[in-house]
Amino acid sequence: MVVYKSDMKPVAIIGGGITGLTAAFRLQQRGIPVKLYEAGDRVGGVIRAVRDGGYLAECGPNTILETSPLIGELIRDAGVEDRRLYSNPSAEKRYLVRGQKMINLPTSPIGFVTTPLFSWRAKAGLLAEPFRRPASGDKEESLAEFVIRRLGREFLDYAINPFVAGVYAGDPEQLSVKHAFPKLQELEQCYGSLIKGQILGARERKRLGTVSKQNAKKISFDEGLQVLTDALRGKLSDQVNLKHIVKSVRCENSGWQIDFKNNVAESATNHSSVLLALPAFHLAQMGILCNGKRTDLDLLGHIEHPPVTSVVLGFRREDVTHPLDGFGVLIPEIEKFNSLGTIFSSSLFPSRAPRGHVTLTSYIGGTRAPDLARLDPDEIIELIMQDLRILVGLKGKPTHSYTCFYPRAIPQYNVGYGAFKERMDDAEKEALGLFLGGHFRDGISLGDSILAGYNAADRIGKYLGTSKPE
Repeated sequence: MVVYKSDMKPVAIIGGGITGLTAAFRLQQRGIPVKLYEAGDRVGGVIRAVRDGGYLAECGPNTILETSPLIGELIRDAGVEDRRLYSNPSAEKRYLVRGQKMINLPTSPIGFVTTPLFSWRAKAGLLAEPFRRPASGDKEESLAEFVIRRLGREFLDYAINPFVAGVYAGDPEQLSVKHAFPKLQELEQCYGSLIKGQILGARERKRLGTVSKQNAKKISFDEGLQVLTDALRGKLSDQVNLKHIVKSVRCENSGWQIDFKNNVAESATNHSSVLLALPAFHLAQMGILCNGKRTDLDLLGHIEHPPVTSVVLGFRREDVTHPLDGFGVLIPEIEKFNSLGTIFSSSLFPSRAPRGHVTLTSYIGGTRAPDLARLDPDEIIELIMQDLRILVGLKGKPTHSYTCFYPRAIPQYNVGYGAFKERMDDAEKEALGLFLGGHFRDGISLGDSILAGYNAADRIGKYLGTSKPE
């Protein structure tokens, strides 16, 4: 059993995104005092929902994938279980584009055989995948190299490329399979085949009570994902300190001290330890001193973060000819459209649009076309409308629009990302009591970020705890 001193100094959580909020809440539940510092005037990071005229626009992620029981535990403990929504089960189709037409991604053997999405040559290549030898593992591969080797070029172009655009807004030619998609590498190493691994790995997930991202339930709330972050903010109450811009953190024999750019009174507060749950490019600018020695995180400034703009558009239902009977559509780069893809938001959650209307959330930019993300919102909307006219038979003008621009959106786990992770590991060893966690280290999905908060809290608790004598 672990116990904590009654006079323990609070843990400093720097960053009020979902990782920082989860870690702070978890520590508070365990009786460990915390102080959360956020530079902005709100918590939640990229999680932000805007209700306007019956439409609900999600500015960041649209769903949480329920891959772990811990996610459900967080929702329950935050007190928002009764506001949780599961996505519409009739909106499970995922569309890809080939020949400028949306084609349903097959989910059954018969569907795979009959789909026009892939040629007969590509289908035969997939059936041969279990018989291909695994790689030696001596060389770090890009995702593109891995997929071509195991599945062929056509699957890269028409399945993996659009999938990567939807997840990372990234480039499979640059992303590391080891760091960006470690499960794929594990399947090959453990089972010798992706197909065999998918089948046999399902048994292990069942034993652990976890679910693959492919099969995980999609979660939101009646007023969007911000319901969860607002609830965590409420649970933490006065432990949350907004508009606190951290300049540096210092550790001395008396503990950790936080220096703020705005010279607030809390600048002299001592802390038992510090969790940095900030974007990597902010960590690179932060000064960290431990007993007079600088802990250098400058390297993290070299992690690529492409710009992305999300556009939420509302339309009258009769102005969209496609049934919108799915999650959304992802677009291969080879098809030469403007956008990366579109989520059928009101198909997933009908409350995202007023009666008789639909909501579509499209994304533009990423590593594929960074300059497009930086255009004027009206120009971006017109580019996306051009795509939607072709793909979903759009005939009318939007009845609602909302744009969100992220100049540095998603960290790219490119080939060589191991050097960044090594630097993070070394930093925690150099400065005991310093912890790093978030989507720059632990996976980029919202579920990954929640689990990163749990993991950080557990590591901090172990660091601070002592064994109770028998």
